[in-house]
Amino acid sequence: MRTDNRNVKNTIISIYFILLLFVILWITVFKSFGMFPESSLYVFLGLLLIAVVFHFVARYFEYDSDGVKLVIINKGLILTEFVNYRENKIEVDKSKLVKYRINDYIVYKVLVISLKNSEGTIYKERFNITLLKRKKLKYVKQSLRRMIKKNISINTDT
Repeated sequence: MRTDNRNVKNTIISIYFILLLFVILWITVFKSFGMFPESSLYVFLGLLLIAVVFHFVARYFEYDSDGVKLVIINKGLILTEFVNYRENKIEVDKSKLVKYRINDYIVYKVLVISLKNSEGTIYKERFNITLLKRKKLKYVKQSLRRMIKKNISINTDT
């Protein structure tokens, strides 16, 4: 099964543009008319906080379980063609999957995948799935559940 959240890229770019527009308005209009002189620092800090939170939440997610390997990619949405510093990618055999968990925070969702390496130790990989639609998340869960069930049945048979 293949799924991703590429359709939210235009929305994310629009929100970044609106935040940039608010910062430009804050710098030019509010300063020149003397509006909010005592609270201008709070307005700027609020916009900066929103931009930082949005930067960490806005991630591209791609899931591919077709074939022998499980491929999960997580990368930033802005400037990823030029500077891809936020990419997290795994490509492992499906038989290495031990379990998964979805941590749902208020504005942030994380998919935690537990994998077994060649020595038998378990390690975890984390992926941001905040912008993945509910229906696609349901399909990802279903696919992961199916893989885990198959891995358990194979391990109990041997």
